[in-house]
Amino acid sequence: MEIKHVELSRKGAFIVKGDHGRLAEMTYVAAGDDAFIIDHTFVDESLRGQKVGNKLVEAAVEYARQKHLKIYATCPFALKVLTNTPEYHDVFQP
Repeated sequence: MEIKHVELSRKGAFIVKGDHGRLAEMTYVAAGDDAFIIDHTFVDESLRGQKVGNKLVEAAVEYARQKHLKIYATCPFALKVLTNTPEYHDVFQP
């Protein structure tokens, strides 16, 4: 499974594509110049139970570390994963 990162202006997404479009996505919006807000996570039924949502959050954390950004989350799923994963607290802003 490949997670792609797409950016358009001050918004972006981490996505998993299938033969007929996006099977999973986590979207975000920039919050100033040093942070972004994860606002939505979707995983298609065909991928449920495979921890795809967690992998999307992991991709966002790696992106934040590379770009020296902080992460906020309004998406309940992402907020739960970020809160409950101590290894992500270096970039997570509760």
